[in-house]
Amino acid sequence: MQLGLDSFVAVRPDPVTGITPSPLERFQHLLEEVTLADQSGLDVFGIGEHHRHDFLDAAPAVILGAAAARTRRIRLTSAVTVLSADDPVRVFQQFATLDLISQGRAEIVAGRGSFVEAYPLFGLDLEDYDSLFAEKLDLLLKIRADNHVHWSGRHRAALEGQGVFPRPLQTKLPIWLGVGGTPASFVRAGELGLPLMIAIIGGEPHRFRPLVDLYRRAGLKAGHPPEQLRVGLHMLGYVADTIQRAADEFFPGYARAFTEIGRERGWPPVTRAHFSALCGPTGALLIGNPATVAAKILAVSASLGGVDRVSFQMSVASLPHSLMLNAIKLLGTQVIPLLREKLDESGC
Repeated sequence: MQLGLDSFVAVRPDPVTGITPSPLERFQHLLEEVTLADQSGLDVFGIGEHHRHDFLDAAPAVILGAAAARTRRIRLTSAVTVLSADDPVRVFQQFATLDLISQGRAEIVAGRGSFVEAYPLFGLDLEDYDSLFAEKLDLLLKIRADNHVHWSGRHRAALEGQGVFPRPLQTKLPIWLGVGGTPASFVRAGELGLPLMIAIIGGEPHRFRPLVDLYRRAGLKAGHPPEQLRVGLHMLGYVADTIQRAADEFFPGYARAFTEIGRERGWPPVTRAHFSALCGPTGALLIGNPATVAAKILAVSASLGGVDRVSFQMSVASLPHSLMLNAIKLLGTQVIPLLREKLDESGC
């Protein structure tokens, strides 16, 4: 199992001090975080894509390029690329370039995004939400397969054998399909034989088991080998030296962020009781000390029939930089060894 870190490069006020870091300071901190993640043994580092005032991740490939220059082994991925609102040719070129710069460490998680600001920003109609993604994913996969592409669709000018360059160092640039909870998305990933990245930000992870099973059945029916049908999880989490400290440090920023988002989407304000329930054994938050977090990751994996990657999202809580660095170090030096030890004992 791989363990990683995803960031949306959130730039919100510190929930305790009220101080908002400048964009310059936030990026400096981010690059220190990815450098430490690489040094501490984390497997993957991802950057999301949003087009909002409270996130600085509008250009993920640029950020990952800066991360590539500071790291040596950690894999670098989007989390997710909002493919519906982008040009698959440019997406492939950017990540192929990243792959060359990083010496073969680039990946793409392609999705539709959980926010919709990109659609009007780039002149797209939200009524085309589904068809945009299906068409552009088809083109992206064709570009990955062939240097010269013949393709036509509704939402982009046709390609009539033009070459798409550069080509990545990896023979087949990894492309994951980012999904929420729509059964059709799980089936599509299975039929295409793409690894699956599930965003689980609330509720109980075990409830995704029927959808994961649906994905695996669709993949096997389409003729893809089981080892190709990989499952990853994007989950909110945080690690501190004690369980109580982890909860106390993460809650204020988490509550502020999700209460603000809730105003946009009609959710009720976040309460400490609701947060505590999500931190419990069956909840969606990976919050605690290294031992409890490792145990919960293993339990979530077992409930879903086994997962191949878990990526932590901590930036949503606007934690002080020192706490972020401590959490990253604990993930790499304590949580990963505990996971590997338990997996070796079980023969997985």
